[in-house]
Parts: sequence; structure tokens; C-alpha cells
Amino acid sequence: MAQPAMGPAAADSPCTTPPEGAVHPVDEKLPAARLVPAALQHIAAMYAGVVTPPLIIGQAVGLDTAGQTRLIAAGLLIAGLATVLQTLGVANFAGNRLPFVNAASSAGIAPMLAIAETSANGHQLPAIYGAVMVAGVFCLLVGPFFGRLLRFFPPLVTGVVITLIGVTLMPVPVSWAQGGDKNAADFGSVNHLALAAFTLVVILLFQRFARGFLRQVALLLGLLIGTLAAIPFGMADFAALKSAPVAALPTPFSFGAPEFHPAAVLSLCIVMLVLMTESSAGMLAVGEICERRTDGRTIARGLRTDGIATLLGPVFGGFPTSAFAQNVGVVSLTRVRSRYVVAVAGGALLVLGAFPVLGAVVSLVPMPVLGGAGIVLFGSIAVSGIRTLSEAGLDDSSNIILVAVALGAGIIPLAAPTFYAGFPAWAQTVLGSGISAGALTAVLLNLFFHHLGTRSSVTAPVLKSS
Repeated sequence: MAQPAMGPAAADSPCTTPPEGAVHPVDEKLPAARLVPAALQHIAAMYAGVVTPPLIIGQAVGLDTAGQTRLIAAGLLIAGLATVLQTLGVANFAGNRLPFVNAASSAGIAPMLAIAETSANGHQLPAIYGAVMVAGVFCLLVGPFFGRLLRFFPPLVTGVVITLIGVTLMPVPVSWAQGGDKNAADFGSVNHLALAAFTLVVILLFQRFARGFLRQVALLLGLLIGTLAAIPFGMADFAALKSAPVAALPTPFSFGAPEFHPAAVLSLCIVMLVLMTESSAGMLAVGEICERRTDGRTIARGLRTDGIATLLGPVFGGFPTSAFAQNVGVVSLTRVRSRYVVAVAGGALLVLGAFPVLGAVVSLVPMPVLGGAGIVLFGSIAVSGIRTLSEAGLDDSSNIILVAVALGAGIIPLAAPTFYAGFPAWAQTVLGSGISAGALTAVLLNLFFHHLGTRSSVTAPVLKSS
């Protein structure tokens, strides 16, 4: 059965089309007293994810401490530039103008490690960066077509994808809560779990009893109080702060000129398709949370920003860039929807990248503290997806089957990571991501049930305002 067309009430929602003279929450310019703490929450939520790819890749290719510092600084700078461009935009060319964070995605780590393993010493990073640059060009060429496909993303599909974003990310905070390093002797210790639980309880208490501004910054307060509680027990590591240089601006091609190898290029282009799917899903999620329709042009501008950042990133040492789903959770949780908050967070990333000693201050937050907060963040994303599914006509048996199969396909890589081990490498790349596997399944089943052989489906809305 085709999804019902958007009714007049939804189309004329004051949240989607504000009254004359009113400012939409996405375009609201908050006072500094509210803007700065809200931006800090985004930085705290994203920092660990931003530095993860350069840390892992840097270790894999044998970089020393100075090289690692340059790689991390480059990751922060590119994330900051991409986020500022995404939130503020450039005319009708780039930027979705939503509270949307862009940074190097962890989805590209495994293929880049494979490239490093098959490249000669001293040529690992050049081979990776050559493939990343071509993937950026690929994104710029293909991105506009994604925006034109939004009619195939009704609430039935977007609800599945948003739910899967939250569900498939949940292992990340669970690992953080146990200490983050699976090879450490104290991984999963009672101390780590207790600190994560304490942080979670603090956030819940502020959500329950605080009012107004304090309630909005509950996540930030939880991270701060959790970190302070960790200090007496020696669980806050200050080593990074002591060893970080004051300034370390990345220089162009400091890791060598890019090299272009067909196999590496092909693998990264496949990864880029996955990242574009995830980024599109993230934009749809933010649009739903912010009650601002995400149309085809918005998706195209957002993906163009991904392509620009991915193309230019390797010049300074960056990796494939995509949406950061954890920051979608911050927007959903705090209900602070101003894109200028995220723009300030992007500007702060630029500063952190230019001055690693400042970035090290953020890294003082212990992993278990991040884990306690991450459970709230990623869980709230799944709730947003469930809310969207509630509008998708689940009283119809075809829709129930669609959601059931799509969710199952998305959870398979989470429940059985080796499920697709016998498949070709390109299939493992696509199906091994729960988000992309679930999204692909939902889109195909939506075509099968609601488009093939029907004519009414063309009126189905892309998004329905809450």
C-alpha cells in the first residue's frame, strides 16, 4: 500500500513553515550563554570519533608520535572545515544548512587498513590518500542523483534507517563504558562500568529534576561531573595533555604525494557509496528531528560538502568524510536545533586542530564517561526512528513485513560480524554496514510493495512533519 500523501496540516505546520517574521529553530542565533555550552556538548560527543580513524591508521602504518599528532590535527581541521561549510553553506552550491556534523568516518577504516597491508613501506598513506581523493571526485559526480531519489524514502524507509543508526552505533558506547581498549587488562572492569553508570545516572538526574538551561546541558554536565569523579581514582589520563605540542599546523602532502592504484580506488569508491547512504540518512534524521523538510536539493548540497571534504582532505592528511550520527543524538536529546551551535563547534574543531594542546584537554574525558553518555545519545537516535515509524502506517501487513525484514538485514552485521565473510570484498563492504544493508533492503522492499505496478505511490511524502 502506498504511503498516504502529506495532509494540509502537516504541510502547513508552523515548524516547517514558520509564521511571517518568525525564525525557525534551525536558523536561530542563540546568545553566547546558551550557544557555547551547547557547542561544547557536540565537541565532547564527536571528539573520540574524530580522532579514532587517524589513531588507528597512524598506528597501522607505523607513524611515530609526531606523525600521529599531525594526522590527528589534520582530522580535526578537515572535520571543522566540513562542519562549518555544511552548517553555513555557500549559496546554493554546498552545505545543507542543518545542525549537521561532518568528519572522517570509521566506516572507511577497514578498507584503508587493507590498502595499507598491500602497499610497500612508505607508500601506505600515499596509496590511501590517492584512493580517497578519487572517492571524493566520485561523490561530487554521483551526489546530485541521491537528492533526486528522495521520493523513494517515505517515513517507512527513513524510520527504519534512523532506527538502525541508533541500534548499530550502540556497541560503540558499550565498548567505551568498558574502557575502550579491548586489549587492556582492565577492559570491562567494575571500576569502568561503575564510572559509566555514574555518568548515566547524573545525566538522568539532571533530565528529571533540572529545568530550563540546566536540563538542556545535562549531557555536558554529566561528562564534566563524570570526569571530575574519575580523577581521585586515577582514571583520568593527563599524559596526552603533557606531551601534546602547542601548535602543529598540517602542511600539504606531508605524508607524500598521492598514488593511484586501481584496486585501492575501487574499494574506496564502494566505501564512498556506503558513506553517501549514511550521510543521506543522517540528513533525513536531522531534518525530521528539527522539523524542517530535507528535500533533494538539501541532500545534494550536503553530499557535495562530503565530496569536497573528501577530495581536499588528503592534501593535509584527512580521510573519507561523512555524517557523524552521534551528533544527531545530541540534537535529538537537547532539542537545541540551531545550526549556528554546530557551526561554532566546527570552528572549535579548527582551533583544536591548529593547537593540539587544546584538543588534548577534550581528550581528558575518560572512555567510561563517554560510554555512559553515549548510551543516551545513540539510544535517542533509535527513538527518533521509532517515532518516524509510528507515522508510517504499520497497520498494513506489507509495511510490517518491510520493516521487519529491513531491521533484520541491518542487525545481521551487528549480531554476526562474520556472516558475510564468504562474500566478495565489495559485498562485504556494503552488507557489512548495518545502516547501508538495512537502508538498501528498505528501499528495495518499498519499491516492490509500493512502486512497482502502482501509480499512487508517486504522491507519497519523503518526510512527514511530526
